[in-house]
Amino acid sequence: MITTDITIESADEATLPALLSLLAASGLPPEGLSDHLPTALIARDHDQVIGSAALELYGSSALLRSVAVAPAYQGQGLGQQLTRAAIDLAQQRGVTDLYLLTETAGAFFPKFGFSPIDRADVPTQVKESLEFTTLCPDSALVMAASVPAK
Repeated sequence: MITTDITIESADEATLPALLSLLAASGLPPEGLSDHLPTALIARDHDQVIGSAALELYGSSALLRSVAVAPAYQGQGLGQQLTRAAIDLAQQRGVTDLYLLTETAGAFFPKFGFSPIDRADVPTQVKESLEFTTLCPDSALVMAASVPAK
């Protein structure tokens, strides 16, 4: 249940184990996330990590990954808050184009400006990420969105 004690903040080494556990429990790949910890966000209810979203930065492009919410907190808008926070972070970092892969959330991301694209239209640097090369199957939906300039 959502409480007023929920905060969204940057992940760090201390929160990484709980973050990786959340991803594993959500069926999302934890591999490679520790390499992008400076652009990973967590939602916390007191001392419990209950949500996440992260960016992998590749120049002016970024991969949105690891958007997850613990089951007890789903359906209450926390995933939307985390996604907006990640988009804001992308904007602050000068990202102009965001990409993502999903097998289950194709209906969730269009409200943030994402639309399906062909895998071939993804920049090479992003396509060389672990998410594209080994972690997500070729059948995963590829989506993209433009990030408005700050």
